[in-house]
Amino acid sequence: MDGRLPDPGDALTGVDMFAGLEPEVRQRVIAAAVPRTYRKGQLLFVENDPGDSLIILKRGAIAVFRTSPTGERAVLTVIRPPDVFGEVSLLDGSARSASAEAIEDCSALALSRGAFIELVHANSHILDAVMRSLGALIRRLTEQNADHVFLDLPGRVAKTLVRLAGDSHAPMVTIELNQSQLAEMAGGSRQSVNQAIGSFANRGWLRTEGRRIVVTDLAALRRRGGMTDR
Repeated sequence: MDGRLPDPGDALTGVDMFAGLEPEVRQRVIAAAVPRTYRKGQLLFVENDPGDSLIILKRGAIAVFRTSPTGERAVLTVIRPPDVFGEVSLLDGSARSASAEAIEDCSALALSRGAFIELVHANSHILDAVMRSLGALIRRLTEQNADHVFLDLPGRVAKTLVRLAGDSHAPMVTIELNQSQLAEMAGGSRQSVNQAIGSFANRGWLRTEGRRIVVTDLAALRRRGGMTDR
């Protein structure tokens, strides 16, 4: 699943938060942002770090997660281009509420809190986009809480795979995520998730290729995850 911006000449193309900006304003944002590259496995920030920048992801994938006092990780979401993240800390000036790790080699732009706040004051429609982003975050967290109450682990694994597949309508979708990371996202042990993956493979819904999962029957996974048909 290689997410790329449709226009490589403009780093903000496809980014909802900046969609309504005039071209000259977009160029000022790009000029103010600092290019960043992250290697696979590299931490971008950890919980309680200063929330000093908004990250605009151009290439790759980022896992956002929380860590328990015993060191267990729970992945909250996986970010792919052309998404942004880190806006919560920017708005309230508080420390990071989660950690972020590159799960693929990534390139991104980092926009400082000062530049972001100045942009919000000068362009009110950006605040609307931020509010939509926060609303989507709240809805996603609410749904995740409900999943842990109403879905068994195989159902959560199926739903996680569907989410990672995104809006693809291809007959096969390759997900670059190993089973340990999948376990962190589904909220189960690696052994239990491996059993669920094996069960899905026996049914012909997917196959594993090393550290990749190739989904071959997305509709079946949607049904197993209790998701409504599109």
